[in-house]
Amino acid sequence: VQLQASGGGLVQAGDSLRLSCAASGRTCSSYVMGWFRQAPGKEREFVGIINRSGDTTYYAESAKGRFTISRDNAKNTVYLQMNSLKPEDTAVYYCAADDRLGWLRIESGRYNYWGHGTQVTVSS
Repeated sequence: VQLQASGGGLVQAGDSLRLSCAASGRTCSSYVMGWFRQAPGKEREFVGIINRSGDTTYYAESAKGRFTISRDNAKNTVYLQMNSLKPEDTAVYYCAADDRLGWLRIESGRYNYWGHGTQVTVSS
């Protein structure tokens, strides 16, 4: 599967942004989908994950209450809605997919497909 993240940009603190991750090559519903981010000089960190059917999500503490992951399997697209953005949310955001057994995976090494990132910059 090929993944393409989009929707990043420059916003002000408190604004909202919705990222999209379009999957191609195989039906999206075969994969659990995760979002990660990497700020300059920092390691890539887990943001959240959604299961194959889209009825279960799990978020990092930094994302809880502000970010929402959803998916539209008919459109082979996963979304990351980000509200109340903070300057510390500035990072390159990546979507990732995995089709192995189970669904909850936080470590980046447990995903076997990655898209190119999209830059999100939040100004204060």
